[in-house]
Order: sequence, then C-alpha cells, then structure tokens
Amino acid sequence: MCILFFALKQHPKYPVIICANRDEFHQRPTRQMFHWQQPDILAGQDLQAGGSWLGLTPQGDFAALTNYRQGQTGGKSKGDEQKSRGELVLTALKRLSAGHNSNFFSSLDSQAENYQGFNLVYGSLDKLQCYDSINNQYHQLTPGLHSICNGALDDIWPKMAQGQAALGQVIRQDPGHSRPALVEQLFQLMTDTREAESHELPDTGMPPAIEQMLSAIFIVSPEYGTRSTTIITRDINGEVLIDDRSYNPKGECNQQQAFNLSDVFAAP
Repeated sequence: MCILFFALKQHPKYPVIICANRDEFHQRPTRQMFHWQQPDILAGQDLQAGGSWLGLTPQGDFAALTNYRQGQTGGKSKGDEQKSRGELVLTALKRLSAGHNSNFFSSLDSQAENYQGFNLVYGSLDKLQCYDSINNQYHQLTPGLHSICNGALDDIWPKMAQGQAALGQVIRQDPGHSRPALVEQLFQLMTDTREAESHELPDTGMPPAIEQMLSAIFIVSPEYGTRSTTIITRDINGEVLIDDRSYNPKGECNQQQAFNLSDVFAAP
C-alpha cells in the first residue's frame, strides 16, 4: 500500500471516507479483496508472503499499511531476519476483532525492529490511529483530511497535498444524492497520473527518474505501478460499503468488486 487518504467527519452523509492505492511490482502474485475464513476478515492477499495491505473485520475495524520508500532507512533488522510487513495488517485485524484488548498495539515500538520501516493505520473506523515505525510515534487521526504515504507521518509530498486538496474539493462539491457518483469522483482522484515538478520531488534515496515516476498518485509503468484502488465509505447509519478495482501494467482496470460489509460476514 503506497498512499492513503482519509476524510473523517467531513461529509454530511459519509463521516468516514477512505481512499487507498496499493503500488507494487506487477509480477508479484496477488489476490484481490476477498472474504478470508481464517482469520475472518475482508482483505486482499499478497500471495508471495501471505500478508495483506488493507482489510476490515466483521465489526468494521480497519487496518492498512504503507511501506517506507525502499531507498530510505528501514527497520533495524537485516537480511533473512526481516519479516514481511503484510503480516502486521493480519495481526492487527485479528487483535481488533478480538476486542481491542491486546497489548499488540502498545508494543508496536518493540516489534518494529523486526521489519523494514512502515506506517500502520488501525482501529475502529470512528477512532483510527497510526503508528510510524521510523519515528516511533503514535498518532490519532482527528476529524479532518489526512494523507499517509511512504514517508514519515509529518511528511507532505506533492501527491499527498494534491490528493488531499482534491478530496476536500470532491466532498465540498458532492450534493450527497448518489454514492455511485461520489465513488466515481474518488476513483478519478485516485487514478491521477500527473507527476510532480522535479524541484518538488522528495529525496528518499531513489534515482531521480524513479522518484519522478513515483510522484504520481496513480503510477503506470511496465514493471511497477498501482495495482489496486480501494474506496471505503461508512454512512451516518453505520453502513460500510467498499469498492475495489485492480489494474494491469498499462493502468487499465481489469477487475472490479463491490462489497457491503454486513453482507460479507452474514451467516450462511
């Protein structure tokens, strides 16, 4: 997962709006969002390492992860001792589903050394928190607009500022009559391929040409790019709806799904 946008208590009908893009190598095997049986969650799956990048529990708890940019300093562990960061999402969802009573979250700082750098967002949809492993900081996501990408939580890269501003505009201009129309506007926001000017690029240790390519909200290239977009809304009545689209190396949508969270976990 490479960029997340949150609008919390900004829309009169949808107090929670989450927009997420996952960027990854196209050759890495992936299963798009589905209902897992063990654990009982709705999430995509990295078929290479077995973890996930974003998911929800039957109770509507949420977890998602962004990696620190590869060229940056990561965790303290090295080589084969490094664990897949995707397992953090699964563990978080299992702990949340168990009732928020685990010390897993308060002990993230002691576990972080086992992984390369990451930001982990977790919690109930009305009380989200984020842990920044590089700076060893916990943050509450307060009402407002938020963006989390592949750097520290206080970083504001061009695509983060651009997307956050666009999200605010979409919400202000939305008449509130049609969720499908709102979701299409959000997908347009998340498929913006505009790149930043060279002087605006962050310095994350990557070659300039790669940094330029990665500066778009929606990344298109033959080897690496945006693999999926997920839009999550929770309305004022508590209904949670999810729209998920995946893309080929040309940036074309090749699969789309829609879920009602309560229907996903309804007893057979």
